[in-house]
Amino acid sequence: MNSDSITVLDRAISLAVRAHAGTRRGVDDLPYILHPMEAAVIAATMTNDPEILAAAVLHDTVEDAGVTLREIEDVCGRRVANLVASETETRLPDMDAAQSWQARKSESLSRLAVAEDPGTKIMWLSDKLANVRGYYRYRQRHGEDVWSLFHQTDKKKQEWYYRSILDLLADLRDTDAYREYERLVNTLFGGNRDE
Repeated sequence: MNSDSITVLDRAISLAVRAHAGTRRGVDDLPYILHPMEAAVIAATMTNDPEILAAAVLHDTVEDAGVTLREIEDVCGRRVANLVASETETRLPDMDAAQSWQARKSESLSRLAVAEDPGTKIMWLSDKLANVRGYYRYRQRHGEDVWSLFHQTDKKKQEWYYRSILDLLADLRDTDAYREYERLVNTLFGGNRDE
């Protein structure tokens, strides 16, 4: 295989595999790489844009694996780095993760609300759907204590976050991914917020 046949998605997968090597997700104790790969598969149900798929694969590498946005740009290009940046939370080093949760989530939602690249919403939906699938599976096995696994253990605050995302992604409502996300959010948090 020559280097011309290696795509941006191939490079992203390679970088993500290296970045997440040997790590596991807390919610299901599966190899971490399976989560971003699931997000990319979900994204592929909405687009075949290789840069969006690459960003879905890399979405957690900065926040959880120490990769820099510069490294992503060098390997996959500026657009992929910008897409990953759109979902990467700003660290607040003066506060622990539990204390800074609300501020970090609010700031992330604000960035999502003004995102101009349509790939941003596809990437966000792909990640969040993969997340709520995992939460649902955990709840099926272990009950409501799924929220005890996170920095924010208050179910109502988690509901605010996941329903806010649902609202901000409403222009994807005609996709299977959005409908599944909405169904799982309603299942996890009980009906809809107006009930």
